[in-house]
Amino acid sequence: HVQLVESGGGSVQVGGSLRLSCTASGSVDLINKWAWFRQAPGKEREGVAHIYVPDGTLRYAETVRGRFTISLDAAKNIVFLQMNNLSPEDTAMYYCAARLSGSGRSWYGWTSFESYAYWGQGTQVTVST
Repeated sequence: HVQLVESGGGSVQVGGSLRLSCTASGSVDLINKWAWFRQAPGKEREGVAHIYVPDGTLRYAETVRGRFTISLDAAKNIVFLQMNNLSPEDTAMYYCAARLSGSGRSWYGWTSFESYAYWGQGTQVTVST
C-alpha cells in the first residue's frame, strides 16, 4: 500500500505561482506512475500532469501545458507540480495519484482517475482576480 499527502495549496492572484508537493510513504519503490488531477465544483476530475517513472516521460493536459511542470524527487519520494501564470480557471482541489508497477488494475490512460489506486486527500488552489 501507498499513502499520499499533498501540500502547498493556497490562494493566489491571477498570474501568480504555486508549487504543490505530494509525499509518498509505504511501498514507494513500486510506484511507476504519478499524476496530478484537479476537480472544480460541479466538474469532473481532470488529469493535469503525469510522469512515467521508468523513462521520465511527462504528459500534460492542453489546458496547463507550458504553465505547469511535474517533477519527481525520487530520493525523497516527493512529486511536485509547479504552477505558473495561474488563472481563475485553475481554481480547484488538486489531488496526487499513484499507480504501482505490476498493478492488476486496468489502465484507462493517464487522464482517467480509474487508472490509479492511490490518492491523496487533496489540496485547495484558489486563484482570484
